[in-house]
Amino acid sequence: MRTRAPLLGEALPVELMNTVWADRDGVHDALDEPAAALAWLRAVAPGLDHPGLDHVSLADLDALPPGDLDQLTRRLVRLRDALRRLAAEATGDPRSAAASATSDLQAAVTAVNEAAGSLPRWSALVWPPGGPPTLQTRTSGRAAAAIVSAIAEEAVVLFGQDDRLRLRACQGPGCVLYFLKNHPRREWCSAACGNRARGARHYRRHRRPPA
Repeated sequence: MRTRAPLLGEALPVELMNTVWADRDGVHDALDEPAAALAWLRAVAPGLDHPGLDHVSLADLDALPPGDLDQLTRRLVRLRDALRRLAAEATGDPRSAAASATSDLQAAVTAVNEAAGSLPRWSALVWPPGGPPTLQTRTSGRAAAAIVSAIAEEAVVLFGQDDRLRLRACQGPGCVLYFLKNHPRREWCSAACGNRARGARHYRRHRRPPA
């Protein structure tokens, strides 16, 4: 199964926000069932390079029993909804179709903090024979919980620092996605949204006034 979520190469918290997406048929949820959540995680696996996830692999995810996968899906959805609420606050998002299922700002903050702090982390010294010593971050807990916690921790950094000022709500027609503005001329989440926006502007300028 392939994920239905658009993947824009954004930071993982933004990719998670964008598991709510829209097309001509309306707004969709790419985490609406456990199999879909697993498909999304597999798709974003290359971005799971958090130092606390050294012990997590795709095999760990594929081996999750149904109960753990259900719990993982609920945790991802709760974090996703919280992140979309924070993104709406940070961007002044006016799009009613993009409104988060988490309406209260403080509830969203609490959800992110709880997810980020749900697993203990510690620094460990690793010094292999004949090699240089290195510092590694270790995380206890199961793979599913570790992944959600790592994404939440990355979100805390995103919203707690100046990177949140680069966050944008795409204003393309019907779009409900977010993106990080990584170029001064970037206005849309994707080239497709930009084309639709320019097409809509062209139509408005050239349509004939009603008789």
